[in-house]
Amino acid sequence: MSFADLHRPGEMPFLLPNAWDVPSALAFADAGFPAVGTTSFGVAASSGHPDGGRASREATVTLVRALAGVPVYVSADVEDGYADDAEQVAQYVAGLGADGINIEDSTEERLVDPTAHAAKITAVKRRSPDVFVNARVDTYWLGQDANLKSTLERAQRYVRAGADGVFVPGATDPADLAALAEAVPLPLNVLVVPGVTLPELSRIGVRRVSTGSLPYRAAVQAATLAAVNVRDGRPLPDAAAYSVLQKRLTDYAAAPGRD
Repeated sequence: MSFADLHRPGEMPFLLPNAWDVPSALAFADAGFPAVGTTSFGVAASSGHPDGGRASREATVTLVRALAGVPVYVSADVEDGYADDAEQVAQYVAGLGADGINIEDSTEERLVDPTAHAAKITAVKRRSPDVFVNARVDTYWLGQDANLKSTLERAQRYVRAGADGVFVPGATDPADLAALAEAVPLPLNVLVVPGVTLPELSRIGVRRVSTGSLPYRAAVQAATLAAVNVRDGRPLPDAAAYSVLQKRLTDYAAAPGRD
């Protein structure tokens, strides 16, 4: 089975959890997920940077390479490709070693010319034909041209450019999702939709659901709660056992090819 095969129709969409470091990726792999994505927000934030602004470029390279050998497919969130030039983007992706990428059509919180974004997709597929390119349409996410017509125009341009999937974060209305799934001839990816189950999303036509930065944000919240509860004399929250986490990292460090 390939990474692309995970996007086939089924009773539930393919759920992609997004990691921000090696321990979170190992935890997802240990939980039985066949693939792990990275989250640009979590990766950037872990280094003290806000999301966007291409701050996660080098950290994403480091994380993807660190996950080589972990028995999961890896899809990298590469923001806008970290460059305006299509060939520079293609060179970056070729050096990553990821099974897939997620590349967004916005820079600095503004939508970019879809022709320029399509050129990046074409360049990546030309140089790395086996990489699954998930073309992200940020209309709904940014609240810019956030309507079906504009979203579909962008999505269909990326389809023609050679994308393997289309990601529309921020789209949550089931009617909109159904219209997108019907009109886009590629696997449709969305973020977790509160109140809508995975089987319901599958019936709508969604093929992939990403957790995005949710696990990272939940982890930060849980860490804060643990410290607050100790301070205030409240019951401690559930936590993974030290021995479990230590064994994962020990096994990871001892894997062939690691120094």
